[in-house]
Amino acid sequence: MTQAKKHTRLQDEIDDNLRRAYNDVLKEDVPDRFTDLLNQLRAQDSTASSSGSSADGN
Repeated sequence: MTQAKKHTRLQDEIDDNLRRAYNDVLKEDVPDRFTDLLNQLRAQDSTASSSGSSADGN
């Protein structure tokens, strides 16, 4: 086997492992603390919007 073929096989193996790891992460649920934080931020945003203030302070 030539050096180029070994390098290509190694790259393919690394690509496959990275793809598997990435897909595993995509399947994970969002932690509750992040969901809670997003809900808090949305509540603050809706409160700010309903009071007529903007995000830039004007």
